[in-house]
Amino acid sequence: MRIRLVAVLAVVAVLAVLGVSAAAFAPGERAAVLLTIADSRITESSGLAASVRHPGVLYTHNDSGDAPRVFAIGPDGRVRATLTLRGAQARDWEAIAVGRDAAGRPALLLGDIGDNLHGAWPSVSVYRVTEPAVLRDATLAATRYRFRYADGARDAEALLVDPRTNRLYVASKEATGGGLYQAPAVLRSDRVNVLRRVASLPPTVTDGAFSPDGRTFVVRDYVEAHAYTAAGKPIATFDLPLQLQGESITYTRDGTHVLVGSEGVGSKVWRVPLPAAVAPKPSTAPGTPTSRAPAAPASSEPATQATGGSHRARDAAVLVAVAGVAALLVRAARRRR
Repeated sequence: MRIRLVAVLAVVAVLAVLGVSAAAFAPGERAAVLLTIADSRITESSGLAASVRHPGVLYTHNDSGDAPRVFAIGPDGRVRATLTLRGAQARDWEAIAVGRDAAGRPALLLGDIGDNLHGAWPSVSVYRVTEPAVLRDATLAATRYRFRYADGARDAEALLVDPRTNRLYVASKEATGGGLYQAPAVLRSDRVNVLRRVASLPPTVTDGAFSPDGRTFVVRDYVEAHAYTAAGKPIATFDLPLQLQGESITYTRDGTHVLVGSEGVGSKVWRVPLPAAVAPKPSTAPGTPTSRAPAAPASSEPATQATGGSHRARDAAVLVAVAGVAALLVRAARRRR
């Protein structure tokens, strides 16, 4: 714990000395802080989802070590309601997504899908609760769905739901490249559901989300976001603001921006514009489902969005300096121990 703290302090110290702010890493200098989470109970915001029923409200939750609860955050960064899931466990909650319940009402899905030991658990779980029509502290009945991977256990931090079909996906977090895993069209709560790999993803995915119209989805790592068509073909890669531990991403309800968050007390949620290749078409009304047929990409090759331009070289130099100083301080801390 002390060594990790030393490394974090090294990052902050180097950035302060070099006069580099998080905004310097924002795409095209246009990303902006949407809000700062103002609640000391939220120490490890690990997932993010924009409310369907309550405009401007975001849902988040802590990582492992907390009660099975979800926080509804208003535009001012303050918690407007705490939702506790009855009968649920928070073993390693890593993601949250919006979908629909059995009656077609807006629902929240919580992904207890973390597995740092890659096989420590025989199955992982997703809990579904109906999004309340009125925001107030409440205990909600949750439906639990258990999952296993067809090709062996995986660590995962990203849970996605296609708004057109309400189908669930999990993105694995792997150093050499992850995978997008598709759940069955109909989930069963009385047995373990099987997740099957349908696409390849970049390494170290920490979260992901479908766009409100279902045409695209994004996944993020610690420094970039990667956009794909619904069929899993790459469209664009774009920079994200520098965060100490960027763990979450979701779309705004109009589909024109993504919101990204980080772990830590008082963490900030950034609003990041999408590249033109990913932005919704003017003819598509925000939040309106499109045809069930996946949109075809303009090209089968990924197109990197030119955002940040001349800042990339400077940013890379800063990150190298940060890594070097952090490594030296960690080594010194270990020698003292």
